[in-house]
Amino acid sequence: MDIRQLRYFVSIIECGSLSKAADVLYIAQPSLSAQIKELELELKTQLLFRSSQGVRPTEAGKTLYRHARAVLRQMERIGQEIKHGAGSEAGKVAVGFPTTMAVALAVPLFCRIRAKYPGIHLHIREASTGYLAEMLANGRLDMAVLFRHMPTRGVAVQPLFDEDLCVYGKLALGKGTPGDVCPLRMLDGVPMVLPASFQALRLAVERSFSRAGLELNVVADVDSLRTRMSIAQEGAACTILAASNSLILKREPSRHPALRRLIEPEISRPVSLCWPNSLPPSSESRAVYRTVVELVRELVRDKVLTGVHLRTINENEYELSQGARI
Repeated sequence: MDIRQLRYFVSIIECGSLSKAADVLYIAQPSLSAQIKELELELKTQLLFRSSQGVRPTEAGKTLYRHARAVLRQMERIGQEIKHGAGSEAGKVAVGFPTTMAVALAVPLFCRIRAKYPGIHLHIREASTGYLAEMLANGRLDMAVLFRHMPTRGVAVQPLFDEDLCVYGKLALGKGTPGDVCPLRMLDGVPMVLPASFQALRLAVERSFSRAGLELNVVADVDSLRTRMSIAQEGAACTILAASNSLILKREPSRHPALRRLIEPEISRPVSLCWPNSLPPSSESRAVYRTVVELVRELVRDKVLTGVHLRTINENEYELSQGARI
């Protein structure tokens, strides 16, 4: 097994097919297939499931992918430290944001990093929380903002804040102004569009309706935030949004119905900064971690992020947790 084979294998997994990976790597597909076959023979196990739709890793392949990503990242860090010197804030840092958090944090993070750490090359990924969590576990992200508060195997968590949940939409709500509240009982049986049942927001809403003895009338599962908001704007159904979505609504306030904070009971969800803890921290990732924490505090202080409750943040948590598996 060598670095070249690991790089080939990682590319195949991320491309999802041998032909696409061969194009990316500028290598003939038969040669690439031979390299992977050699790797499987050496490890005495199957690494890929092959089908007409492409390839996907076996359980052994997932393990190899995770370790291969870590090895390649370490090799990249060695080159950066030799070039720029140990302790310098230079190199690539991949950060993931769900859409709501991207609106609040992505541009300020880019501007702050460019101003303070010009040697850092940010890779900002915006995606669903489920996909970001998968990328984080696979080592494809250095950190991500996710809606959770507990660590999982291989992933550490620093809670940032809790944000209130609100109801959004014209249906059965009448007229209101931003900042109005809505008792949960007013939504008993009201048609709703919500994310799929495995997502954190949906689970929080389901638990709250169940405890209150109310009917949660979900008429469609819609994972796209933009689509849910559009449906709610049309008045065909309501949806539940986090308070931070007010940043999206402020862009075109005249088009949007009121966002009403849920009360009796209040419902909130945690927002945390998460990262893989299997590798020692790099100077550039530490700098980005500190900058995200700094920006969150500023946005809450300046009331750019409203309807949120700041958690106690340990700025050393990132460095202390690195290198220790959960």
